[in-house]
Amino acid sequence: MTTKLLSRDAALISPEDVITKLETNLQFGLNPIEVEKRRAVFGSNEFDVEPDAPLWKKYLEQFNNHFILLLLGSAVVSVFMKQYDDCISITMATILVATVGFIQEYRSEKSLQQLSKLVPPTCHCMRDGKIFNTLAKNLVPGDVVEVSTGDRIPADIRLVEAIDLELDESSFTGETQSCSKNVQEMSSQTPFDVARCSNIAFMGTLGIVIATGSESEFGEIFKLMKKEESPKTPLQKSMDKLGKQLSMYSLCIIGEILINQGVDKSNLITYAPSLHSLAVAAIPEGLPVVVTVTLALGVMRMARRRAIVKRLPTVETLGCATVVCSDKTGTLTKNEMTVGIIQTASGEHAEVTGSGYHDKGRVMYDDQAVVGYTYPLFTKIAEIGVVSSSSFIVNGRLIGQPTEGALLVAAMKLNIPDMREYYEKIEEKPFNSVRKWSYVRCAYKDNHPDYAESKEQIYFMKGAVEQVLEQCAYYYSFDMHVCPLTEADIQRQMQYSYNLGRQGLRVIAMAVGTKLGSLSFAGLMGLVDPPRPAARDAVQKLIESGVSVKMITGDSRETAVAIAHAVGLRAHESRALSGEQIERMVPSELHKVIREISVIYRANPKHKLSIIKALQSCGEVVAMTGDGVNDAVALKRADIGVAMGKIGTDVSKEAADMIVLDDDFFTIMSAVEEGKCIFYNIKNFVRFQLSTSISALSLITLATLFKLPNPLNAMQILWINIIMDGPPAQSLGVEPVDKDVMKKPPRNVNDSMITKNLIFSILISAFLIVLGTFFIFWREMSDGKVTPRDTTMTFTCFVFFDMFNALSCRSQIKSVASVGLFSNRMFLYAVIGSVLGQMAVIYFPPLQAIFQTEALSFTDLLLLTSLASTVLIFDEIRKFCLRRRRRSSSN
Repeated sequence: MTTKLLSRDAALISPEDVITKLETNLQFGLNPIEVEKRRAVFGSNEFDVEPDAPLWKKYLEQFNNHFILLLLGSAVVSVFMKQYDDCISITMATILVATVGFIQEYRSEKSLQQLSKLVPPTCHCMRDGKIFNTLAKNLVPGDVVEVSTGDRIPADIRLVEAIDLELDESSFTGETQSCSKNVQEMSSQTPFDVARCSNIAFMGTLGIVIATGSESEFGEIFKLMKKEESPKTPLQKSMDKLGKQLSMYSLCIIGEILINQGVDKSNLITYAPSLHSLAVAAIPEGLPVVVTVTLALGVMRMARRRAIVKRLPTVETLGCATVVCSDKTGTLTKNEMTVGIIQTASGEHAEVTGSGYHDKGRVMYDDQAVVGYTYPLFTKIAEIGVVSSSSFIVNGRLIGQPTEGALLVAAMKLNIPDMREYYEKIEEKPFNSVRKWSYVRCAYKDNHPDYAESKEQIYFMKGAVEQVLEQCAYYYSFDMHVCPLTEADIQRQMQYSYNLGRQGLRVIAMAVGTKLGSLSFAGLMGLVDPPRPAARDAVQKLIESGVSVKMITGDSRETAVAIAHAVGLRAHESRALSGEQIERMVPSELHKVIREISVIYRANPKHKLSIIKALQSCGEVVAMTGDGVNDAVALKRADIGVAMGKIGTDVSKEAADMIVLDDDFFTIMSAVEEGKCIFYNIKNFVRFQLSTSISALSLITLATLFKLPNPLNAMQILWINIIMDGPPAQSLGVEPVDKDVMKKPPRNVNDSMITKNLIFSILISAFLIVLGTFFIFWREMSDGKVTPRDTTMTFTCFVFFDMFNALSCRSQIKSVASVGLFSNRMFLYAVIGSVLGQMAVIYFPPLQAIFQTEALSFTDLLLLTSLASTVLIFDEIRKFCLRRRRRSSSN
């Protein structure tokens, strides 16, 4: 059976010895049976985390709250007063309040746990001679894994093949510079230091897994890490501040009531339970919790729309985004690359039919199918594309980059073999956004037809036309003669590229030769990448809502402008800017023009950073997409970094605030829409809670000022508090997305949630609730004595007012008819449940005893319903006037 191999031991021995000790095979990997055996011994590639605190402990933590302790203090006071019924009732109410808070936090926690499982890390693993894309947690010691540019290292790996490999190990070693890696064993005389271990890739690019999960070097550090609480979001902080301010005002009013009633012992004993209950009801302790739950539920709704938000503050920021900078390939377009045209250096071009990662399609030249070597130059162009690629197609599925997949398919349609089998790779220089080309340097294998004739090493290069031409001194004629490359020939190739770009094709140049700078230019491939069906509609919606959209691409100006027009961006020449132009500009110059630019072409990640800084200096809130390793800095600098779920590297996903699982621009638009909706839902909840809180305080204050008995007892106030923080209030936070939300401009991040309009609507609602409830109390107490019927009528009137007020709070502008009674089923169930609960309180004898109520007649209920509905009627009139005024101002 395989023995355990530590990193320090693996670093001192050769790759061959590692293979022997781990009993594996570099070409075939492990078989499934062996994998299961090793997993039984070593376990999954996951860290051992401490289990969560038990539910009972989390439940008891709800009582560690000064508001809950205030309630329990009321219960203790009731015991000393020998009012045992009140003690039992208040204790039950305390348990109910704590239970509601526990359920809210539990739902939020579970929602966030589900989010963390939506994007599990994956890797490419060799099993039974085939490369599989598998979950990183399935790795076992002895597995052979292949890591591409931008991938996260899934376990401790002993490198056996590495070409110009550099790894970012800053999260592990603390070093900010990338670490250069090789396959050579280290000297046993050198002290082992994980930060300087050059042949181990800690938890590209081929290596053997030597340690997984908690046994990896990172796992050792993980064991030492301590949990830290997540910081509160800005919105939560503002809610905390608002809650404290309201608490202060509430306690001041309660203090005033105490002063007015006198401070003698008899008055204190009489009013203590009610004042305790009023304090709890008036102070909106549920406000921060509701914000968290609403944000978490919104995040889960985004997840169902294929957008994974990693951090709750991102939800708030989404609704404030004023600019969305999007990559072209894969986001605005499908990223289903297909070679559409093969253009030779001598001017001939062939059309390629078919799509997908299979050989269904043909290469047509002069109305004839090109097969094999019937037209050698077409085949040479395809051969360069294949040999210079590191991607593979397995059973119709691409493992690697879509661009390279399209080149492989073109060769398959020419019916030529995978030419990589005939070459031994000596050196590889991967593509980057600065040099804009990649190459492999190869030597013939002995199975190549030309092996005996030449021992020379050959460069196979592909990339952007201008940059590849800089490395060329010759070009191929159609009959495969090598001709000197003149300035006129270069201009002719640029014209070919321009013509292909005007058709919206992505152009890739191909060259081959024995020396850089003296390569032979073979021709061009024009790749088709059609716009996504919903991209144009999404772009239009964002623009109409005041969000500017900018497309960033590495393609030529012609290709970029053609695609921009196709997706609905105004992209004439004056609204396009190149990466080269950005480099020549000083920040102040870019600041002046950036708002008017719609397309940035020939751009690289460094340009993205300049664009973000320029836009932010203009006061814009920027969302930036990215998928590559070098995009990480821009994604972190942006207000909202958006990584791609399919083609994005692990590095970009780590840096981003949001991951779009389907890479679709429409999903980004949906996330912005959801972000706006969440903010307005929280605003609706705040309006409902504040109007209820102010009403309860005002009702008691008025009774005190007019020297009237307390209209509500302690238990009745607590019931109102449960409604204020419970299901009816919570259901306002899950109101469906209002389609008109996208028509509203982005929210200013500095604007307060409590606006003048919101304060006005809160005060109007509170005034009507207090006026109506106080009228009922005054009407019922005509004999000057407070009876159970009086408090029951007053209590029920207040609750009914609350239900109608909640209905009017579902939208700040739209009428109830426009919103729809059944559009939010959770709200409907919450209101029905609350009304049924109120009926139980006034008709169920055990509850009558607790709440000191008595049964009401049907006429009483009809009167109360009619009166309570006035808060909804007045608010509908207010909304109608507001809509009419807005229509008039827009006209």
